[in-house]
Amino acid sequence: MENGSWIIIDSILHEPLAMISSNQNSKIKLARALTGRPKERREAEAFLAEGVRLVEEAVIGNWGFRFVLYSDELSERGKKLVEKLEEEKIEVEEVESSLLQSLSETETSQGILAVIELKQLPIPNSPNFILIPDSIRDPGNLGTLLRTADAAGVQVVLIPPETTDAFAPKVVRAGMGAHFRLPIHSMSWDEIREFVSASHLTKRDESNRGDSVRLTEKTNPSGATHIIPFGDTRLHVFLADMKGQSCWETDFRQPLTLIVGGEAEGASEHAHQLANAVVKIPMAGKTESLNAAVAGSVLIFEVMRQRSL
Repeated sequence: MENGSWIIIDSILHEPLAMISSNQNSKIKLARALTGRPKERREAEAFLAEGVRLVEEAVIGNWGFRFVLYSDELSERGKKLVEKLEEEKIEVEEVESSLLQSLSETETSQGILAVIELKQLPIPNSPNFILIPDSIRDPGNLGTLLRTADAAGVQVVLIPPETTDAFAPKVVRAGMGAHFRLPIHSMSWDEIREFVSASHLTKRDESNRGDSVRLTEKTNPSGATHIIPFGDTRLHVFLADMKGQSCWETDFRQPLTLIVGGEAEGASEHAHQLANAVVKIPMAGKTESLNAAVAGSVLIFEVMRQRSL
């Protein structure tokens, strides 16, 4: 065949894909479904990540991509990201700007959206810092707690049934990449109870199970006395509640689970049954309570502070 014919065939084979412009496109339909109910994400085993930074985080974390959609509103940084995705043989398609905006959870789309394989990162052996966001229904609050947990060294987050879906688009956006680094596992309360049970004692605790422990007494401003064991490595379950002991007087150096209840109704009955200690954040002003994400963040970083001393 003559060289001219090969040139024509080659140009046809490398012709760029047509821009997606229809709501009926299968990729658009899937992306739109993933913005909805948790059931859609579970059945598709996928979730959405919107924005350059989140897609970059997914690449760094080696998460699996179904495909990526972008528009002509993409920044220079975003265009370089698209080139990188194409180099890694990830399916990338251009979409009409208005169509991509219709899938966005923000007022102004960043011009890129990825459909990512839903998976659960493995839980480390004998975790000593576990977070349970209980009855947290606001996506922004849950995402902020996940971002804080990632920053402060929480090793696993357990999501009970009453809490909003951790992989909903608004939660993923508020998490700012935490989803790609932090083990986040949805569990029933029976599964949570089993996870934090005596079967997860550390080796040191198993070897010292029959030994006595040295105790110290601390009295808080209300006059209540609390016994704090030293050398006790069992997993303690702390519930954040205004009726508890001051967090400044609580030993968080031990292996622990921290339960943060929702802002509207507080922690569930299941959480109260699981907890073996209650802790609060003392406040000097007249405010009765803090936003769940703020309160949780204060307590999470107090744990980190004590463990860094």
